[in-house]
Amino acid sequence: REEQPCDALVVCGSYDLRVMEHAIQLLHQGFSKKLVITGNTGNWTKYIWNQPEAVIFREHCGDRVPEHVDVVLEKEATNFGENVRFSRSLLPDAKSVLLLTKPNAVLRVLLTAQKQWPDAKCFVSSPEYAFPEEVSNVVGLIGLVNEMVGDVDRIQKYPELGFQVEHELPKVVI
Repeated sequence: REEQPCDALVVCGSYDLRVMEHAIQLLHQGFSKKLVITGNTGNWTKYIWNQPEAVIFREHCGDRVPEHVDVVLEKEATNFGENVRFSRSLLPDAKSVLLLTKPNAVLRVLLTAQKQWPDAKCFVSSPEYAFPEEVSNVVGLIGLVNEMVGDVDRIQKYPELGFQVEHELPKVVI
């Protein structure tokens, strides 16, 4: 988790609107003048929303985004790889990017960005909240554990598929 002022903030959509709240705070602190909100639907949101995640996140923040910030919605991405690739295509001149996601997805987003956006300095951040007390009520504790187990599997398998860089997980995690 690292936050640096950047050419753009990229919010990876999900079921957790607290990621958008985190983005709003960073924008008010001057982290960037460009915001990309990316996401169509994913494993969870296809069952809970009838609009793309990017639209839901944008509506959630209302008029709280500073007026000087240029906001772009990317409404096609259905996974982290697409979040990164599609955002990269919208930001061809970006040299530094701060990607925002859920706390449990920080590592996967970073590994994906390092592979798919190698010409930019990529940082990843998330809102902070207590585990398990503040787990999203959208997925609950069992859903989050299921999601985390899937992330471990993807971290192991996705480098071979060219989706992200390799990363050695600690044996205790495996």
